[in-house]
Amino acid sequence: MYSNGKNKAYSGQGNFVGNFVAFLVMFALLVASFFVLSWWTFENAWIPGLLCLLLAGLAFAIPQHVLGRSRSTKELTETRK
Repeated sequence: MYSNGKNKAYSGQGNFVGNFVAFLVMFALLVASFFVLSWWTFENAWIPGLLCLLLAGLAFAIPQHVLGRSRSTKELTETRK
């Protein structure tokens, strides 16, 4: 991969602070989903259960869909021609 005319060894090179902040935010979402389960009781199971699913889903979906590869496969194949 090239950036500003220089070869980069991998796509995350030089982005440590941004990657670390993103990791901390996603890890906080995952830990929050576990913490919400401490409010689980037999009388009150729906709200903590749904919050846990939502937070854990966000912790996994945001890195995959939002922070993932921004170019689609169609764009990648068009640039190789």
